[in-house]
This record gives sequence, structure tokens and C-alpha cells, in this order.
Amino acid sequence: MKEISCRLLIIGAGPGGYVCAIRAGRLGVDTVLVEAKRAGGTCLNVGCIPSKALIHAAEEYHKLARIAAGDSSLGISATTAKLDVARTMRWKDGIVGRLTTGVSGLLKRANVKVVEGWAQFRDGKTVEVETEIGAQLIRAELIVIATGSDSVALPSLPFGGKVLSSTDALALTEIPAKLVVVGAGYIGLELGTAFAKMGAAVTVVEAQPQILPQYDAELTRPVAKRLRELGVDVVVGSKAKGLSLEGKALSIQTADGQTKTLAADKILVTVGRKPATEGWGLEVIDLDMDGPFIRIDEKCRTSMRGIYAIGDVTGEPMLAHRAMAQGEMVADIVAGQNRSWDKVCIPAVCFTDPEIVSAGLSPEAAKAAGIEIKLGMFPFRANGRALTLESETGFVRVVARADNHLVVGLQAVGAEISELSATFSLALEMGARLEDISATIHAHPTQSEALFEAALQALGHPLHI
Repeated sequence: MKEISCRLLIIGAGPGGYVCAIRAGRLGVDTVLVEAKRAGGTCLNVGCIPSKALIHAAEEYHKLARIAAGDSSLGISATTAKLDVARTMRWKDGIVGRLTTGVSGLLKRANVKVVEGWAQFRDGKTVEVETEIGAQLIRAELIVIATGSDSVALPSLPFGGKVLSSTDALALTEIPAKLVVVGAGYIGLELGTAFAKMGAAVTVVEAQPQILPQYDAELTRPVAKRLRELGVDVVVGSKAKGLSLEGKALSIQTADGQTKTLAADKILVTVGRKPATEGWGLEVIDLDMDGPFIRIDEKCRTSMRGIYAIGDVTGEPMLAHRAMAQGEMVADIVAGQNRSWDKVCIPAVCFTDPEIVSAGLSPEAAKAAGIEIKLGMFPFRANGRALTLESETGFVRVVARADNHLVVGLQAVGAEISELSATFSLALEMGARLEDISATIHAHPTQSEALFEAALQALGHPLHI
């Protein structure tokens, strides 16, 4: 068996793992990165990036289809709209290929040794990797676990055949005539909306009483309205029970206890993700757990000396940018810097139509924390740039302390509003007050002016509403 030694071993080359490896390598740390599949993990290969590519393609086709149907107020006309799904998927795969190649290049330039294969712990300092050319033993002074997460399957709807995971859905080369989406979280609604725009008849089934249960009703209301406009049928308070009619339909139990069937050519199950803690010998090192997740401290240290954990395997929020920030921090710590997790907020973005951004505390969360608040809200229907983009749906909302006007939360729903997520995070990290935002000149005409106007509204002297 081949054997190598290193200062730092990272298991998993997703956003957290590869960022940690690149940072550590550039800081001069002898680093080895183990990955069983492709660099970039779920996010880059079968998650964030390809799904956003598909969402963009779906929106472009939908716009053209509307114009071809004569439904345009812009004076634009077209005769036909045609979608070549196989070509769309090749374009999407091309983007993924460019990015994975880029990550591999960055790892090489950082002098990171990449070992392709499945890693299993032998003890707290040793890992055995099954590679294509045999077993590889790696001994490391320090280890980072960055194994990510996997799609949750329903026992009554195991993946396979017409039952799809999000990964399967992103690989389709034909648009199903009838698609049932189980789960109205961000993954289900993002993909369900995209397929509806590409011509599928989509039904969404959600066990909770509302879509996007992690967001408040004020934020999700515009999304629900848009789903209705797209012809998406949403069934809330209902649970998927399994296939029926010889596999041609989905059986569901509604809120009132009735059993119904929904005809489906494909069933997309998006009921969440679970930490990838199985199959790599976690039981050998016996780490302390926090439910299904690995317990970590403010430096991402686990209960075993010399072992760190980052990303989805450590708990919510299971977001790529959280994993990246943790990976960067751990690399700095390994290189001798004094770092700890001190982030004020981790922004969350839902790429539905319209998009949702949330950073910091919602009004309800702030009140639950005993904070007396001031609220400001500005609708995009009063924003000039939004009107010129035909995107007047939605608003920006600011949540601030009533006593000193410190901004504790920012939320928005609107077209392409995800691009304001960094602005929201920066305001919270810098400890901005309502007066800071209202005193900052926002370029006109832009949708970002809605943030300025929301701050003014919270202060009691709005301008354009």
C-alpha cells in the first residue's frame, strides 16, 4: 500500500474543502485533498451552478414564448419559440466543466496534492483512500472533514425510474409533460418554476401549510402569486404516500385526510438534504455529534484534537458560502493565525421567480429575541428601474432596533434581487444604522434605491411613497 504524509488533509473537494485547500496551499501548508468524484462538490457540479444555468435558460425561453404569443407590451414580436433541451443541457454542462477545470487549476497552482478516491478513517491521524490504482494511506497532522450533504429520499419514493433527485432533474434531456415536485422548499420551487417555464405542467406538493416554510408569508406571497400565473398547481398541507396506478401517478394524503392521485410522468423529490456522515469511518474516530451533524466550536474544531469539520456536515444553514467562509478560516488557523467564527449574518438567497434574499433577523425573529423594532419597506412598483425592467413585483424591507436604529435584518423579494445580498450582508457586518443607509447616495435609476427608501421610511420621512 502506498503511503504519504502531510501537514493538512482535507476530505471532500466541495466549496468548503477546495477553498480550504487553496487557501492553505497558498499559505505554504503542505496540503492533500481527497475527493471521490469531481472538484467542486454538489454545488458546482449538480447543484447551485447548473440549477442557476437552467433557471436562466428557462426564463429566456419563457420570455420568447410570451413574445411569440403576442404577449409583449414592449413592441417586440417574434413568430416562434423553440427549445432544444439537449443543447441547453450541453451549455449548462459546459459552464460546469469550465468551473471545475478552473478549480483544478487553482489547486495545482497552490501546490495542493489531489487524491481521487473514497476516504475512510483508520484513526484520528490516518485515512485510507480507495483509488483506481489501489489503496493509498495518508497520514496527516491535521484533518478537515468537508464531506457535504446528500439529497434526502423518501422511503415511499426511492430515487430511480420516474422518481428524480435534483441531480437527476438537472440531467434530463426532455421536458416531462407532467411533473410533480414533492417539497416546496427553495430547491423544489427553483426547479419546478424552471420546468414550468419550459413547458411542463407542474404540481408542487408540500407537507407544511405554506410554500418556502423558512421564510415569512410577506416574502413568499409574491412567489405564490407568480406560481399561479405560470399555471403551477400548489398543494400545501399534503404528504406524498407513494406511486399508484401502476406507477403512473403519485398518491398523496391531503390536509383533511383524503387520498388523492396526481398524474405524473416524472416525480421530483426535494424534501431536504442530510449531512454526508456515512461510509467514511466516522464511527472509528467517535466524534461528538449535534443531532445528525458533527459538533464544532467557534474555530470549527471537533471533539477530537487535530480534526476540524466545515460545511453542510456541521449543520444549518447548509449553504455553499458558509462552507467557503469556514474553509478559509480553518486554513488560516492551520497556518498559525488567530481566527474564530464571528460572522453577524449568513445571507440566504432563493432563486425563485421573483427571487428572495434574507440577511439577519426577520421581524418575527427580532421580536422573539425581545428587540423592539422599527420597520421600513419600499415596494418595487414605486421604483423607476424596476418598472423599466418589467419587474415591479416585490419590495425591500429593513428591520432595525427602535432605540438606536441599528439594522439587524434586511430582506427583499424581487427580480434579480440576489445581487443585493452582498449589500445587505455588508450593512449588517459593518453595524450600519438607518441613518447610515439613508445618508448613502444610491445610484439612480437602480433597484438598490429601494434599500435607501426603506431606510427613510423606517425613519419616518419617506420620499417616493
